[in-house]
Amino acid sequence: MRPAHRLATASLAVLSLALAASSAVAATQALPIIPVPAELSRGSGVLVVRSGAVVSVPAGDAGALWAARLLAAQVKQTRGLDLVVREGGAGQIVLARDPSVTAAEGYGLTVTPKGARIAAKDDAGLLYGAMTLAQLLSPDAAFGQPVKVPALTVRDQPRFAWRGIMVDVARHFQPAESLKPLIDAMAAHKMNVLHLHLSDDQGWRVEIKRYPKLTEIGAWRTPPTAGEAPSVQPYGGFYTQDQIRDLVAYARERSVTIVPEIDLPGHAQAAVAAYPEIGVFGDRPSVAVDWGVNPYLFDVDQPSLTFIEGVLDELMSLFPSTYIHVGGDEAIKDQWQRSPAVQARMRELGLKNEHEMQSWFIEHLGKYLAAHGRRLIGWDEILEGGLPASASVMSWRGEQGAIDAANQGHDVVLSPAPILYLDSLQSDRADEPPGRLSIMTLKDVYGYEPMPKGIAPDKVGHVLGAQANAWSEYLVTPAQIRHAIFPRLDAVSEITWSPKDKRDWTGFLDRLDIQRLRYARQGINAADSAFAVGFALDGGRGSALRSGKASVVLSTQTGFGQIRYTLDGKAPTTRSPLYAKPLAVAVGTTIRAAAFTADGRATAAPRAFDLGRTALLTRSNSDLTACPKGALGLRVPLTSEAQADAPAFNVNLFDTCALYPAAPLDLAGGFEVKVARVPRHYGLAGDTDKVRWHYNATRFGELIVRAGGCEGRVVATFPLPDPATASNRLTFKGELPEEAGDSDLCLLFTAPLSGPFYAVEALALTPRVSN
Repeated sequence: MRPAHRLATASLAVLSLALAASSAVAATQALPIIPVPAELSRGSGVLVVRSGAVVSVPAGDAGALWAARLLAAQVKQTRGLDLVVREGGAGQIVLARDPSVTAAEGYGLTVTPKGARIAAKDDAGLLYGAMTLAQLLSPDAAFGQPVKVPALTVRDQPRFAWRGIMVDVARHFQPAESLKPLIDAMAAHKMNVLHLHLSDDQGWRVEIKRYPKLTEIGAWRTPPTAGEAPSVQPYGGFYTQDQIRDLVAYARERSVTIVPEIDLPGHAQAAVAAYPEIGVFGDRPSVAVDWGVNPYLFDVDQPSLTFIEGVLDELMSLFPSTYIHVGGDEAIKDQWQRSPAVQARMRELGLKNEHEMQSWFIEHLGKYLAAHGRRLIGWDEILEGGLPASASVMSWRGEQGAIDAANQGHDVVLSPAPILYLDSLQSDRADEPPGRLSIMTLKDVYGYEPMPKGIAPDKVGHVLGAQANAWSEYLVTPAQIRHAIFPRLDAVSEITWSPKDKRDWTGFLDRLDIQRLRYARQGINAADSAFAVGFALDGGRGSALRSGKASVVLSTQTGFGQIRYTLDGKAPTTRSPLYAKPLAVAVGTTIRAAAFTADGRATAAPRAFDLGRTALLTRSNSDLTACPKGALGLRVPLTSEAQADAPAFNVNLFDTCALYPAAPLDLAGGFEVKVARVPRHYGLAGDTDKVRWHYNATRFGELIVRAGGCEGRVVATFPLPDPATASNRLTFKGELPEEAGDSDLCLLFTAPLSGPFYAVEALALTPRVSN
C-alpha cells in the first residue's frame, strides 16, 4: 500500500468522527461532480437519502436496471448506504426513459425534496445520470450516514464522442482483473473508450487460435540484464479469448467500448519471433527487450496480408467496437528499403517510396475492415505517403496530424505527447516512480484544449475527442498504472465531457478533493503529487552550511489547502504552525509539512526536508542535473521488470554523465558516490548517432570525477568492475582538493556502449577536517 493510500484511509477513519463539521463545510462547497455538467441550476430544499431508499426502474428495462445496480454499488462503496433496487413501482430515486433527451449519452437529473429522477433515451445516458447522482450521494468524508442532496436540475451531454484512456499491456502485461477497477472509474467519470495496446515488439497479448505461436512464443521475453547472467524465468502473459470476452462484456455493461490495437506494420518483432515467415527476411528474432523503436516490419506479400487478415477476423469476433486500431507508428523502413522483394512489390504497385508502401498497406487493411462493417484508426504516421480514404487518425506527435487529417475530411482523436501521456511524471520529486521526465502536472492536463486551432470551421465535426495514454515501459504493476492515471483521469474526463466555458481550475480542485476521498474508499492509490509540499532552499546549500542558517520556501503545485509544518520531528497537524512566508531555520533542522483542507484533512502524505549537514552535503539522483549539451529524459528502475517504485534513476540515454551542481568544495575533504548499473536496452533507431561515446581506458570503463565542471580537472578515476561478477550497486570513495566556494562536480562514465548503462544513485560529500 502506497503512503498516500495509507494516509487517506487513516484520514477517513478520523473524519468519520467529525461528521458534523465535515458536512457543514461540504454544504458550502461546489457540488462534487466530475466532470462538471453542461447545465445545472439549484432549487429549494434538500432530499434526504438514507439506507433502504428505493431505486425504481421500469419493469423489463435491462439497461435501466443495470444503471440502478451500478448506482447502488457505487453508493455502497463510497458512502456506505444500502440502496434497494426494484423493478416497477414507486421509489425515492427513479430511472426512466425519456425520448425528449435527444443527445446521445445525455441525461436529465431532477432532485426535489420528494425524490430524484434520472431520465435518458439510451443506456449510457441512464448510467451517466446515475453516476452523477452517486457523486451527489457521497459529498463529504462521512460514511454510513444519511445524505442531504440539494434540490437541483441537471441537463447534461458530452462535448466529445470519444473520451478515452489507453493502457499499454504489451510492454508490461496487466492482468484482466486489474483493468476492471479502471473501467469502473471510467464509467463513473463518463469516459467511454478503453484503448488496449495489445501487441508490440516486446509482447503479443491476445490469444489468436489460428496462430497459437503468437502467445506460445510472442507473449514471453527474457528480461534484459545489466551484465549479469540472464534470468531463466521468462516475463510475459496474455489474455485468453474467454478473458477478453469477459472484459468486453464488463466494459459494455458500463458503457465503455474497448478498442483493440494490433500494431502494424512496425513494432512487429514479437509477431515475427512467433512466425518468421510474415517478416521481411524470414529470420527469427527473439521477442524484443529494447524499449523504443526496433526494425522488424511485417512483409507486404500476400501470405503476410492473409496472416494479418486472419488476426483481424478473430479480433473482430472478440471486440464489437466500430474502430480497430492498427498502429502505424514508428515503422522505420530499413527492412523494406533493403528487401529486393519489397522493392519489386513497390514497382509492381507503382509506389514511389516506402511511405506510399505503408499507405497502400494501411489502405488494404482499411478496406478489409470496412468490408466487415468496421473502421480503421491509426497513429498519425499513417498520414505519411497519403492517407487512405477510410482511415481515422489518432494524433500523438503534437496536434498537426489531427489538423491535417481533419482538414482532409478524416475523423481524428487528439492524443498528443507529452501533454496526454500519463507515463510522464507528475512532479520532479525524488519519491516519484519511474517514468518519462517530461513532467505533466494535473494542471497541465486540465489546461489542455482538445479542439486545436487550425481546423477549418466546417471540419471541426471531425474531431471525435481526446484520449490519454499510459505507455508501460516503466509502468510495471497495476498500482503503478493507477498512480500514473489517477487523478489526472479526472482532468481528462472534464476536458472531454464538459463545455469549455464550464471548466474552472479552482472549482475543479474543490470537487477533486471529494473525489480523492472516493478513491481512498475504492482502494485506488491516486497520486498525491499535485498536493504534496515541496521545499526550495533559498541561496543554495553551500551558503546555508557556511552561515549555519537556511531560508526555505514551501509550496504545492496546486496551492490547494493551507500548509502547516513542524520543526520538532513530529508529523504536522491542523494545530501546527501555519506557513505564511519562507522559513528561517538553523542548519540541523528537519522540516515536516503537509497542506490541510478547511475541515482538517491532509491533502497528501507529509513530506520532510532534512537540513542536517550530512543531508546538505548529499545530492540524491533526483538532485543531480544533466551535463552541458544534455538532458535528463527518463526515470528508470534498477531492473526492467522491477515492481517497486524505488530505487529509480534520472538518466540521459544519450550521455552517461551527471552534475552535482554548486558543490561546496571549501567545506568538503572527500566524497562517497553510490552507483547503479542498469540495463542498456533502448531501440534508438535513427537517433543512435546521437549517443555520446567516451573512450574507455580500462576494459569495462571508468567513473571519472572532475571538479569545476565537465571541462575541469580530474580529481578521481575509478575503473569499473566486471559487470558479470560485480554487484549492480557500487560505492566509490575519493578525496577532494581544497577549493574556494562552490564548484560543479562532473561524474562521467566511460563504459563501452555495448555494455550496461551506469547512473549515479547519490553523491555525498564528507566534511573537510580542520588541521
